[in-house]
Amino acid sequence: MERTTVSYDKLYGYMANMLEKGMKYPRASAEITSKVLVEADARGHASHGVARIKMYYEEVEGGKNHPEAAAEVVHETPVSLVVQGNSAPGFPTSKFAVEKTIEKAEANGTCMTAVRSSCHFGMAGYWAEQMADRGLIGWAFTNTLRAGIPTFGRERLLGTNPICVAIPIGRKPHFMLDMATTTVALGKIEVAARRSGTMPIGWAVDENGKDTTDAVEVAEINRSGRSRYGGQLYLGGATEALGGHKGYGLGMLVELLTAGLSLGAPTYDTYVERCDICHYFQATRLDLFGEAKQIQAHVASIIDRIKNSPTAQGQERIYIHGEKEFERREKALKEGIWLDPATWLRLDDYADRFGLEHLVP
Repeated sequence: MERTTVSYDKLYGYMANMLEKGMKYPRASAEITSKVLVEADARGHASHGVARIKMYYEEVEGGKNHPEAAAEVVHETPVSLVVQGNSAPGFPTSKFAVEKTIEKAEANGTCMTAVRSSCHFGMAGYWAEQMADRGLIGWAFTNTLRAGIPTFGRERLLGTNPICVAIPIGRKPHFMLDMATTTVALGKIEVAARRSGTMPIGWAVDENGKDTTDAVEVAEINRSGRSRYGGQLYLGGATEALGGHKGYGLGMLVELLTAGLSLGAPTYDTYVERCDICHYFQATRLDLFGEAKQIQAHVASIIDRIKNSPTAQGQERIYIHGEKEFERREKALKEGIWLDPATWLRLDDYADRFGLEHLVP
């Protein structure tokens, strides 16, 4: 039988089992890691889905990710936290940080949390959504491995450095802007490398600073670290003509909020001896600005006015950020999560490594 889709619950249970038995994650860490990975695939973001098992396995085998470690608070005030991740997996570390951020925000109005010495935390939207689900404005930022080139530079010094902000509007889906500050997330280049080997012009440049469509080569440069040169472009491209300096500025903003405020490793120092990734979370109560339900209704009315405005010729609909992912997830819950052939093969490979049965639909 051709394997194309698998149910949400089956994929979640399978990945949690693989992480626990194959990679020695504590059960709670395996469950939250699996949850966020499966959520990404359900929403159509294979770049942050279960195929990431390869990355986490290599982190653990390389001594950069310590599954048995646990995060701890090293500084706090009524409205702020600094969390030391101790090289634990990024998912339980982020769960720990976000839960404490929500607790302080609900009690005191807002909370800003900087995290250092963590590992990859998956899809930023998952964490911001946890805050919006509680009626809070949620922010989730992270730095990453070296991937992006500053405007007018040649050396990879910054990450894809995503930004996510979720605003509750009294109904689902929340408004949720979740974006890399580079043209695309590195994971999308890795997906392109797995599926076809090519990518569009404008995503990245080679080691000589020339446009390239070779996704395999760019993914290899980024992951292997064999060269400091070549990598991804920021939103707007390589020059100021189309606003490349603006995308670069957004990437720098994320870098300073994550690594800067946490006293953690900048992107150019990540993945040396440890993952050393830094995150920034913030949660804010709407009632700091007035009556919360009134604000939600007003925000929803702004969104509806934009959604219902005239469409361009040939277009059927105007989307609000977060809608496509929400609708894909609803469909996946009913029909199953689609995994590409390369991902099925990757899961089989790691099942064989760990002495586990293959996933079946």
